[in-house]
Amino acid sequence: MNEPIETESSQMFAGARSAPSEMEVVDWSASQVLSWAFEQYSDEIAIASAFGAEGIALIDMAVELRPRPRVFVLDTAFLFAETYRLIEHVEARYGIVVQRVLPTASPEEQAQSHGEKLWNRDPNLCCQLRKVEPLQKHLVNLRAWVTSIRRDQTPERAHTRKVAWDARFRIMKISPLADWSRDQVWQYIHERQLPYNPLHDRNYPSIGCVHCTRPINPEENPRAGRWPGFPEKTECGLHSPAATLSLNDILQVNRK
Repeated sequence: MNEPIETESSQMFAGARSAPSEMEVVDWSASQVLSWAFEQYSDEIAIASAFGAEGIALIDMAVELRPRPRVFVLDTAFLFAETYRLIEHVEARYGIVVQRVLPTASPEEQAQSHGEKLWNRDPNLCCQLRKVEPLQKHLVNLRAWVTSIRRDQTPERAHTRKVAWDARFRIMKISPLADWSRDQVWQYIHERQLPYNPLHDRNYPSIGCVHCTRPINPEENPRAGRWPGFPEKTECGLHSPAATLSLNDILQVNRK
């Protein structure tokens, strides 16, 4: 780990009322993780949501702790109409304004620069331009971001920590639902009678952009419908397990 990352990661706990240990956080509930994060980072923390089932559960949980949490969506301009309607529904239900984080280039400008239907030829580049780079720019003014990823979603997410230093974006990364299962998420949604994307009821367990998401068959993995035609691609590039620093590592840095 290079020196700039170590220095910045140690500063994340500067002035903290309490810096939890890795063992403490492991046993925290999702609400406890969120509560600590909101207290720690005040108005310099925001929830990133794609408005899937996990995102809806997380936003509802956050509103219970903070009436108007900061929420943003990476609006690629290629989201499903159902997703856009759900965003508006969530805004009305909770009285919040979801910030739309947009790519630098419009779809037309991207086509001019990289050719038509980039997602069909180079989905990694398309995700880089429309998701990763906009996120990187947006996180500059924050100290922490909250994600709704779960460990059992993909092999790359299997070791997701609830609280970690995101070395790629140089910011703290909070994942309150890391140890939840898909069944737990849906139980929470049904018990709370929360709105959700109707595409979930049409065999879309994982929902991304229109061009890169298809319904799945019953025997398929829940994320098999993402990036059809590119079986080796399972992530959009936002979540890199190799680019995280554990709380234990951060506290070791703080002691130096």
